[in-house]
Amino acid sequence: MDFWATATVLFKRWYVTIPAFLLTIVGAVGVFAVAPKTFVSSSALVLTLPVTGGSVPSDPKFPNPRTNPLVSFDQGLSMTSSILIQALNTPEAVAKVGAPIGGDVTLKITSGGTNPEMMPATPFIVITCEAPTAELAHGIVVKVTALAQQELRARQQQVKAPPTTYVSATVVVPPTQSDEKKGSRMRGAVVTGALAFFMSLFAAFAAESFARHRRARRPAQPELGLYEPVASNGTRSLAGREG
Repeated sequence: MDFWATATVLFKRWYVTIPAFLLTIVGAVGVFAVAPKTFVSSSALVLTLPVTGGSVPSDPKFPNPRTNPLVSFDQGLSMTSSILIQALNTPEAVAKVGAPIGGDVTLKITSGGTNPEMMPATPFIVITCEAPTAELAHGIVVKVTALAQQELRARQQQVKAPPTTYVSATVVVPPTQSDEKKGSRMRGAVVTGALAFFMSLFAAFAAESFARHRRARRPAQPELGLYEPVASNGTRSLAGREG
């Protein structure tokens, strides 16, 4: 069926098409209104070496040169970042901050990449939390940020590293204020709006099919002029026999 035939059916059955479209649009608005809200908060840390480097001089008379931590990055910091990210993503760690696996909170701790299996070699730790409320999302990010710094210090104490060589987790992006994530709700409304269009088409063609079916089942009317009116004695004669 071409475009004009479809348009003709839609306009012809407007009394079905318009109500069906309006009802579905109301449903789309209802889906957008009742869909659960999601709020997002995030923060970012970078691992830095102390100004005296990551080693202790063997001769105190010749100390290590003092360098700028923000320009002193090596592959070891990327490895430390990966180890820390793995530790923070354990079920025990996420449950500790209030985001247990399988709950309504989504917590992502990465090095900045979108694919956790292809973790890029960077000294960054990016924390993102999606939660039903703004306060919960922001609070969890704050807890994870503090936990990352605590875990980093505990790991260095565990390997008995000299305190003067401890790597620091510097907050480069403090926990942001939670913003509402409207993408999922908007997608639901758009999908429902598309369903409204197709439901209108379905209703219009269903009404057209039903009307045609009724016309096909209606008995044919006798053709005019084939029979004369019934006479007073109850007999009926064919028209045109006389003469």
